[in-house]
Amino acid sequence: MNLSSLVDIVLHLDKHLEIVAATWGIWIYAILFVVIFVETAFVVMPFLPGDSLLFVAGTVAAIGGMSLPTLMILLSIAAITGDALNYSIGRWIGPKVFSWETSRWFNKDAFNKTNAFYEKHGPITIVVGRFMPFIRTFTPFVAGVAQMSYPKFALYNIIGGLLWVCGLTALGFLVGNQPWVKAHFTLVALAMIIIPGLPAAWVFIKHVMKSRFY
Repeated sequence: MNLSSLVDIVLHLDKHLEIVAATWGIWIYAILFVVIFVETAFVVMPFLPGDSLLFVAGTVAAIGGMSLPTLMILLSIAAITGDALNYSIGRWIGPKVFSWETSRWFNKDAFNKTNAFYEKHGPITIVVGRFMPFIRTFTPFVAGVAQMSYPKFALYNIIGGLLWVCGLTALGFLVGNQPWVKAHFTLVALAMIIIPGLPAAWVFIKHVMKSRFY
């Protein structure tokens, strides 16, 4: 396998997951753990697969390629610890980040949007942001930059991580192998971002309405 093929597999692991799982056996859990951890831990890695990877992992589990409970436990740990590291980096770097310019490795526009969202709606952003590609990577980082207390961050981090991982893998397990789903995966890709996020979005809407009227 050459380097370009390896990079393609890493960046599009969701598309190659069934083959990789069959090839690597139990090591697929370690590979998935690393991808989810890195995608959530570092603001320079938002291009790694997240939502679709979790969904496809659930579909592979449904045909016996992996264990769903093991996936939920390991990838929840990866997502939660990844966000915790991202928060720590943001807290350590602090306000210096506002002077950074957009580059290949840092999307300042995404950072600014996340920061504005966080400033307006507070810690609930940590939960809702899990279901928003790119925003997901910046949310814990912004919480760290804003010096949010770690106990409060940890609570929302755990809730968001569990909802994101368990929701998407369970959804893939239940419907991922349906013929219609396989034939219309682009539409499903949108649905697997929106549907699992509805409970968190409902909590967010209630939070906004309460802050507006009280």
